[in-house]
Amino acid sequence: MRTELRIIATATAVPEIHASGGLSARRTGAHAVHLIGTAATPLGGDELDITIVVGPHARLTVRSVAATIALPSAATPLSVAHWRFEVADGAELDFDPEPTIVAGGAHHHTITSVALAPDAKLRLRERIQIGRSGEDHGGWRGDLIADIGSTPLLRHRLELGAGTSTDDRLTAPRALSSELRYPDDRPAETVGLTETRLPLAAGGTLLTRTSALLVAVD
Repeated sequence: MRTELRIIATATAVPEIHASGGLSARRTGAHAVHLIGTAATPLGGDELDITIVVGPHARLTVRSVAATIALPSAATPLSVAHWRFEVADGAELDFDPEPTIVAGGAHHHTITSVALAPDAKLRLRERIQIGRSGEDHGGWRGDLIADIGSTPLLRHRLELGAGTSTDDRLTAPRALSSELRYPDDRPAETVGLTETRLPLAAGGTLLTRTSALLVAVD
């Protein structure tokens, strides 16, 4: 199944939503939407194409009503999601959905592209858990590409779970929380071996936290 979702926020109207396939959204405030599943997706073979545009001087908060579960199909374990974010001059986007759970036997690939104006504001959070209860053999790969105008901000790739180059079922993490903030001038910080916040050369920070299981952290 192919899913397409487009959300457009402007400074003068409530967010505009266009959806087809297994994912939609509902307006839950003047500047807020919640993502809502309308069918079981992503299944193996599914492709999701989601675009979120925040126009000049607009604000948008995006949440979801439930976690996303990536499942294998009889034909293939692989599903793919393309996320595209555009945040214009003076605009602000706060994106923090519930986690994606990659079930045993499934492989999910997320490609996230971010285009920011220099004076835009962004908080972009992603949380991944490999396996439901008793499972640890799903796999995930995430590519994050972010630019400020024509200036590269970030090129980042992470992998978790089965089939990855660093997989180790005894010690390798099975959960990830990642947060990109722009602007953000906080310095680099490392907490043990599992959490790192790195300042980016063009501004902003990237926080990465890994663990066996996702935990509730503000």
